[in-house]
Amino acid sequence: MKNEITIKEFTVDQARPLPVFLLLDASGSMAESGKIEALNRAVEEMLATFAGEPDVRAMIQIGAIAFGGDVRVHLPLLSADEAKKKWHPLVAQGNTPLGETLTRLRVMLEDKKCVPSRSYRPTLVLVSDGQPNDEWQAPLKQLLESPRASKAARMAMAVGADADVQMLQGFLNSPESKVFQAHQARDIHKFFKWVTMSVTVRSRSATPDKIAPVDPMDIDEIRY
Repeated sequence: MKNEITIKEFTVDQARPLPVFLLLDASGSMAESGKIEALNRAVEEMLATFAGEPDVRAMIQIGAIAFGGDVRVHLPLLSADEAKKKWHPLVAQGNTPLGETLTRLRVMLEDKKCVPSRSYRPTLVLVSDGQPNDEWQAPLKQLLESPRASKAARMAMAVGADADVQMLQGFLNSPESKVFQAHQARDIHKFFKWVTMSVTVRSRSATPDKIAPVDPMDIDEIRY
């Protein structure tokens, strides 16, 4: 028993952080058609899955920034198990301050106390159902030029017909990656299943820093 505990502790100590940052639109329009409820359920399910992953080579960490009326760190960067315990549902309200959100993300990514140098490349996930109400072009450019974000896996989902798909494509900044478009609440669940699969595959890999090309058409192959 003593040897088993020692081996487990050694294994966990050697695991490097694999950060996942969620940028979640919680503006007033997300209250329509069950969107915010679907988003909350999808994130909760994702956190539960991550919490069950063994911290062998990569320790999945989750942070969430919510933007709706104001910008707030809804969940500081925590281990998946702690994130699952501390998560509380988003409430939809206010407008869509995306520019401030992107700046907040960049500051967190560049803070080595938050994201140590030994961390694996982060995964950045942006979800929005509308048009930004603040200046976002310069903050996006600054984010994409930052060393951490430029090497990150980036995924984006447009919720509903009013979402700014062009802005979300700019966040991806890659012709190989495409914005996933959610036309109904169940598509939000499917997207987060895809995010979950992408991160867990990396966490179990012998090379977690290797990021495969992202194609949202593959989501159709997921069964749930």
